[in-house]
Amino acid sequence: MNIQAGPAGNGVPQLTLDDVTVRGSYFPDIPRILPHERVFPIQIGSELFRLRYGRLSPGVLTRADQAPSYFSQFFEQQLASDPDAQVRTLYIDRDPVTFRDIARHLQGYYVSPEDAGHYVRLFADAQFYSLPKLISQLYESDFYIFIGGTHFRIPRDTFSNPGDSSNFFGLNLSVNFTKSGELFPGLPREGLLRPPSIAPANVPNHSPETFKELLHVLRGYPIHIRNEEHRQELLQDCRYYNLRCLEQKLIPHSISYNLRRDRHEIVIRIEDIKPSRITFRPEMHPPNQIPPPDAPVGFVVYGRPWADDENYELIVEIGGETTKFDRRDMRVEFVGETNRRITNFLQRIADKLNLATTQPLGLQMMAQAQQAAAAAAGTAGAAGLPPSPGNTPLSEDRVKVRIDRDAHIILDGEEVEWVPWGTYCGNEDDGSSSSVVDEDRLTPGNTYQYNIPNIPQPPPRPSSGGSPNVVSWPPPPPAPTSHLQNSPLQNRTHPHPPSRPLKRRRLSSDSGTFAPRAGGSGSGGGGQGREWIIKRGQWRVRVQRTSNSDGKGGMEVVLCAVKLEAFLGELGRNMGRGFLA
Repeated sequence: MNIQAGPAGNGVPQLTLDDVTVRGSYFPDIPRILPHERVFPIQIGSELFRLRYGRLSPGVLTRADQAPSYFSQFFEQQLASDPDAQVRTLYIDRDPVTFRDIARHLQGYYVSPEDAGHYVRLFADAQFYSLPKLISQLYESDFYIFIGGTHFRIPRDTFSNPGDSSNFFGLNLSVNFTKSGELFPGLPREGLLRPPSIAPANVPNHSPETFKELLHVLRGYPIHIRNEEHRQELLQDCRYYNLRCLEQKLIPHSISYNLRRDRHEIVIRIEDIKPSRITFRPEMHPPNQIPPPDAPVGFVVYGRPWADDENYELIVEIGGETTKFDRRDMRVEFVGETNRRITNFLQRIADKLNLATTQPLGLQMMAQAQQAAAAAAGTAGAAGLPPSPGNTPLSEDRVKVRIDRDAHIILDGEEVEWVPWGTYCGNEDDGSSSSVVDEDRLTPGNTYQYNIPNIPQPPPRPSSGGSPNVVSWPPPPPAPTSHLQNSPLQNRTHPHPPSRPLKRRRLSSDSGTFAPRAGGSGSGGGGQGREWIIKRGQWRVRVQRTSNSDGKGGMEVVLCAVKLEAFLGELGRNMGRGFLA
């Protein structure tokens, strides 16, 4: 607005003829391109609209939005030579119902689409008529989409969480529509009779009920996971719509505070771990105390990306019957896809510790070349070298494990207690005890003897030592005498020496202590087999110094058992089978 002297020269502000403005800061500028007092006829389909120039202008303050609209350009060309000439009617073959909403927008009303189809029609016509204010309003409004035949209107701030912002809905909007810079990408604006047809956003093959539950969680409400199938349905749609933060909240996990260890812990499956959030936390020792040689250097911690603001001590769950446990060497071997995941997991820990890989450079280059060739051929992973934890600086091919007495172990469907070497494995609560095996005393080919205290014994049998109350190993077949029918030795015939002592926990007051099963499967009988198949296991990941100078960087990873479910052979596995429903 320019200040000019009035007719009397009193200095009263006057409105110039070339720039008409309305008093008040909240009204937009209306450039004088056409006469403001004229009414212009526009025929949209079968309906005639008469609009003043103030409605035909874009009506916004920014310079970019003051560009002429489709209507102003048409009438400006007619009045360029004679401003007082009669204007011709503008005929446009478009939907008059949609134009009613556009006319309301030009009158200053807020226009809200009713559904996805209405949204597409408004957006396409706003682009065709060059109405940047309406384009910007629609671009920043809610998302409109059909899912499984059901219409959804989703507020934009629903996806405000980190990890959920770059989602399917925003990508669909960016592909089909533009904000204001380029109208109908790839099509010439001049001579365009009508905008191209754009289908509304539609996801026909996904469940609207599942999406309603996802929206319920995104709004901050809790959700009840009915079963594993229900969880997989939710996770599948989370991945389809690229809701990464919501996916991390729905994956199976457990976060709790361990009062005895004075730290928070997170239990999560190995397949759900994101390598970018794996990190290492050193173990703090008192400054005036020298830690023992086998003290842990630290533990691996983890936090779910986009969902957790801090890291928790990691307890990784490994299932799928992909773990073989050797009780004599105290090491586990992983097979299949789990072996690859464990290798990547250990390598990530080594990267956090700045440890160099132990795989030869030639093998690394060969693996990269073969993987690149396999990816180009469409068979990614088939030609790559097999992964192995031994190619990382923190382990051999078989990973070292540690099992303490506080580990909960279910073997062949029954609870057992792990007892360290050199101690009696009896139930402390009832004073009973059973045999103790110290593997350091085992010598292949020799006779092994062990005492069985506080157990009624049969008449002593002659042995090489000739000592009573001593049973020779391997024991002779039990004689079919009546005084052995109820003896604790009845089910203690072992074809091989046991590898590590175990005891069965008392499950009820009248059931007694469970003895090892006679002739059990595996390399050793009676529950003492050397190799276990671990169906599911939860492991705390510990990093400690290694006494071996074998090029492992002085560090090694030890999986500390928290909870194990295992079986010895086919019998234990078949016990867990069920009949088909």
